[in-house]
Amino acid sequence: MTLVAALEVAQNSDLDLVEVSPNAEPPVCRVLDYGKLRYLHAKKIKESKKSQKSTEMREVRFRPNIGAHDLESKTRKLKQLLDDGAKVRVAVFFRGREVTHPELGLALLKQVAEQVKDEARLERAPMMEGRALAIILAPSGGKKEKKVSEVKDAKTENT
Repeated sequence: MTLVAALEVAQNSDLDLVEVSPNAEPPVCRVLDYGKLRYLHAKKIKESKKSQKSTEMREVRFRPNIGAHDLESKTRKLKQLLDDGAKVRVAVFFRGREVTHPELGLALLKQVAEQVKDEARLERAPMMEGRALAIILAPSGGKKEKKVSEVKDAKTENT
């Protein structure tokens, strides 16, 4: 079909003439509603973004000589971040001469990891990064599954 005839067909049916494959010989065109095509394409992209799971990396910073209550509150915040599904980098920052005692930071990281062992799994072992000793914790999927199964068990017991 010639270009003039195709344009006439498109105008008669109140649609657009869209070039689908410009590199083909001869070029391939379709008669369709271009606005609707763009809308469907945008909708498809938005839907694919929804289904993607983006893992967020968050950070919680400690000092080697942290107080007991500060440790508790930061650990509570760490648990909240893990429950939200974020990976968490737990770092102990050393200042001045503190860097000569990395065993204090290692003991602190072990203590924190022990407190959140039900909510998280260790993704990266302790590693010195400049003046900081850090680990990476990732949320463990087991806890959420338990909650779902507990809810199902409770529903079956009530009926």
